[in-house]
Amino acid sequence: MSIISGKNILLGVSAGIAAYKTASLVRLFVKAGAHVKVVMTPTSKEFVTPLTLSTLSKNPVYSSFTNEDDDNSVWNSHVDLGLWADIFIIAPATANTLSKMANGVCDNLLLATYLSAKCPVYFAPTMDLDMYKHESTHKSFNVLKSYGNIMIPATSGELASGLVGEGRMAEPEDILSFLENDILDKLPLRGKKVLITAGPTYEAIDPVRFIGNHSSGKMGFEIAKSAANLGAEVVLISGPTHQKVTHGLIQVIPVVSAEDMYHEAHKYFPETDVAILSAAVADFKPKQIAAQKIKKKESALTIELEKTKDILASLGTIKKHQFLVGFALETNNELENAKDKLKKKNLNLIVLNSLNDKGAGFKTETNKVTFIDAKEFITEYPLKSKAAVANDLLLEIIKQIDA
Repeated sequence: MSIISGKNILLGVSAGIAAYKTASLVRLFVKAGAHVKVVMTPTSKEFVTPLTLSTLSKNPVYSSFTNEDDDNSVWNSHVDLGLWADIFIIAPATANTLSKMANGVCDNLLLATYLSAKCPVYFAPTMDLDMYKHESTHKSFNVLKSYGNIMIPATSGELASGLVGEGRMAEPEDILSFLENDILDKLPLRGKKVLITAGPTYEAIDPVRFIGNHSSGKMGFEIAKSAANLGAEVVLISGPTHQKVTHGLIQVIPVVSAEDMYHEAHKYFPETDVAILSAAVADFKPKQIAAQKIKKKESALTIELEKTKDILASLGTIKKHQFLVGFALETNNELENAKDKLKKKNLNLIVLNSLNDKGAGFKTETNKVTFIDAKEFITEYPLKSKAAVANDLLLEIIKQIDA
C-alpha cells in the first residue's frame, strides 16, 4: 500500500500543454488509495477538460469562486480546499503561475487556495527551454523553495516548441514516486525496523480444542499501522485473529502457539531496532497434546499444564541496541506489577492497562494506558481509541530513542 493511501491530495492545474498528463496523474493517485480533488486555472481548461478530471477523481473540479451561469451557485471556498488537503501539488506549474505564487498574486481560485494552504506544497514546473533557463524563472524557484515549497524537477526531452532540453514536466509515475519518497524520507522512523507481536496464542489440548484468551489483536495491528505510517519497516507476528492490514511496509507473520511466536520473534529480533510485544501470549500450555479428540467419557477432565517460554524476558536477556517495549494487562496492584515486569524483563518501556478500567482490555475499540519508562517515569493517558493509543506509543518511543 502506498504511503499516500488515505491522504487528501489537492491537484492544482495551470495552463500548460503538460496539463494533458494530469488525467494519468489523478488516476495514479486514486489507484494508490488517495482522495483527490482538482482545482484548475480558467485557461487550463483549454488543455484538459474538467469533466475528464472530475470523472477520474470522483469529485467536482473547481476553477472559479462561483459558477457564473448559475444564479443559485454556492461559493467555492479556497479556505476549505486548503484546509481539506494533506498535500497540495501544482502540476503543471507554468512560469506565469510560479511567478504569481512567488509574489503573492491572487487572481484566481488556484492561487487563492495556494495562499490558504496549511499543508506541504509541491510544484512541478513546465515550460519551454529558454523560459526555464530565464533568470526570473530561477528566482521564482528559489523564492518558492525558501517558503518551504518542494520542487519536483523538470526533465529534459523534446518540448512543445520542437526544441530539445530542460523544461518537460516530470512524468506522472515519476511525480508519484517523488512524492512517496519525499514523504518517507521525512518520516521519523524511516530506515528503522520494528518488530510487533499481536493477538492471542492457541495452545492445543487435542486436534480440536485449545487453551486461548479473548485478545482480538487490534491493539497490535494499530501499532503496526502507526509504525508503518511513520516510515518503519514492520514485521508483525500475529496469533489467530480476524484483524487485517494491507500496507507495503508491513510483513505479517501468522502463528498459532506461543512456541511458534517465540521462534519467529527470535528470528527477526537481531535485525530489529524497536520491538513492541503486545501479544497476549498464553502463560501455560498442556504438557501432553492428545493425538485424537478426547472423548467425553468422564465427568471431569484433568489436564497437566507447563509454562510456555517467556518471549519478552528472553528478548530482554539478549537485547543489545534494541528498544524493547512490553505490555502489562493487570487486574490488581497494577503499577507495582508493571514496574516489577519492567525491571525483571529488562525493558525500555512498559505499557500498562487494567481490566478494571471501563473501555480497556480485550475486544474493545478503545484503551486506557499508562506508560512507564526505564527510569520509572509515569505518563497516564485518558481513554482513547486504540489507533490514538498506538500513535501516542510510537511518539513516546521516537522521543526516547532520539533523546
